[in-house]
Amino acid sequence: MSADTAQKTFTLTNDQTGASTKLPVLDGVMGPPVIDIRKLYDETSHFTFDPSFMATGSCKSRITFIDGDKGILLHRGYTIQDLAEKSTFMEVCYALLYGDLPNAKQLKEFEHNITYHTMVHEQLHFFFRGFRRDAHPMAVMCGVVGALSAFYHDSLDIHDPKQREISAHRLIAKLPTLAAMSYKYSIGQPFMYPRNDLSFAENFLYMCFAVPAEPYTVNPVLARAMDRIFTLHADHEQNASTSTVRLAGSSQANPFACIAAGIACLWGPAHGGANQAVLEMLEEIGHKDNIPEFLAKVKDKGDNTRLMGFGHRVYKNYDPRAEVLKKSCDEVLAELGINDPLLELAQELERIALSDPYFIERKLFPNVDFYSGIILKAMGFPTSMFTVLFAVARTVGWISQWKEMMEEPSLKIGRPRQLYTGPAQREYVPVDKR
Repeated sequence: MSADTAQKTFTLTNDQTGASTKLPVLDGVMGPPVIDIRKLYDETSHFTFDPSFMATGSCKSRITFIDGDKGILLHRGYTIQDLAEKSTFMEVCYALLYGDLPNAKQLKEFEHNITYHTMVHEQLHFFFRGFRRDAHPMAVMCGVVGALSAFYHDSLDIHDPKQREISAHRLIAKLPTLAAMSYKYSIGQPFMYPRNDLSFAENFLYMCFAVPAEPYTVNPVLARAMDRIFTLHADHEQNASTSTVRLAGSSQANPFACIAAGIACLWGPAHGGANQAVLEMLEEIGHKDNIPEFLAKVKDKGDNTRLMGFGHRVYKNYDPRAEVLKKSCDEVLAELGINDPLLELAQELERIALSDPYFIERKLFPNVDFYSGIILKAMGFPTSMFTVLFAVARTVGWISQWKEMMEEPSLKIGRPRQLYTGPAQREYVPVDKR
């Protein structure tokens, strides 16, 4: 094999026949060049084999760029640090959907559109009653989000740009309402209707923690931390759940069904359940005094103990989102003054791991899941709600990716190939002779 940089082609040579095939090489704005293999089968009668798509680009996208080696995350060209520190989640939503950060007039109009879509159809209240009270909130979310297509028939035409936009606004607006309803249902408290005078993050906290019997004032420090958590989880390129949304969308399924598919994928502990795993790990450690023993198990190659919330599959350096969220974590804990042994344990684990040469050499730094888990526990969310909050944040990324895909003129239904390893064709034997 050889790369012809002058012609921007990649030459593939068959060792058995000596035949050569030139494949186009495409350059993105950033990131490594890619070999265009769309005509590979037609020209060579060969497929590629890439389990988990570790070296396969599934689409073109203008939305998010990640350089894991350098710890870079960009949304529409803006660094995640700038967005999380200087913008609100609503501004980030607008940028993901439309390509640029909004001006003051655009932001006001967009916030109005989202705010006035936050209520859900009243019949959805009765829909919740079909679930057991002890149902996992993510199980509930899979059902109720998918059911939205049964309530909003006026925005299901995926070929109409205006209807696609309305569906996008509805999903961004209604996911926090449904998430809060899932939480309230699980603890037996009445649903709280959204308030139009509150920001996105404030409204979500209000719907989760207010009760009708008394007034509730949203703590601005917690609201800002919640807004940052939403921003830091808004999109992350072609991850498993985003790829699921795109694949479902390629069949021309309606957007509500596509987002429900994304939620189902996110539910997996290897994806959206990581911050929940952090809290479970801390509970397993139990006390600060047990940290050295636990870390010794982590370092033992013969032991399967894992340090959850440290390191990242994509980021081979420091997770840029963690850098921002650590600040919010410190602010929230200082604001609440919580005397929680588990949170003290987390802080001590962070301190020891960050000073331990074993973890420093392997670049196992705290990631976004480590800090978000601590913040959400401090706020009062049970671990079962952690992935639900992830879904609330990631909805804008999913729907932005779906919208971008639907605007692609050459859109085709996704159809991965396979390497078949089963039996070859064989004779059928009637049941009385088997």
